Amino acid sequence: MITKKTVLMSHSRAKPVKRRPLYTPEERRRRDQSPWTLVQAILAPVQFLVFLVSLYLVLRYLATGEGEGIATISIVFKTLVLYAIMITGAIWERQVFGRYLFAPVFFWEDVFSMLVLALHTAYLIALATGVLDTRGLMWLALAAYAAYVINATQFLIKLRAARLDRAGDGSALAEVAE
Repeated sequence: MITKKTVLMSHSRAKPVKRRPLYTPEERRRRDQSPWTLVQAILAPVQFLVFLVSLYLVLRYLATGEGEGIATISIVFKTLVLYAIMITGAIWERQVFGRYLFAPVFFWEDVFSMLVLALHTAYLIALATGVLDTRGLMWLALAAYAAYVINATQFLIKLRAARLDRAGDGSALAEVAE
């Protein structure tokens, strides 16, 4: 008979799941030597700050109806910063992994990045064509921002795993996922 105690006992004896480190020694060397690593390290927090300001402006507009112009400018600026980080990130991925996108270790992050890009681009298209009113545009921006938060979280988890790898723990992703 399987009891709660049996399940807990067997779980506590489970060995950590070993997995391939995020980077091979050669990939780590290329990552550390690439100037695009520094570019990504600068652009990621800049993009997050732009996101926070823009999120505030969009929410303020939705709550009060004030600040349409500045909220719109902030969304366009956030989208341009996103494009910059995506282009430089693809170059970085090419230098480190030999392909512009969808390196196996970053496959799902890149898949979700495509959704983030699609939503931000849809915003620009809707803004340019007038197919949505201002409130609709702001809600589309919020959808794009929600996708961005999920995607940023994916990358933060990978960053944490890379740091744990560097410390010598081969079960980094399993630990991060818990």
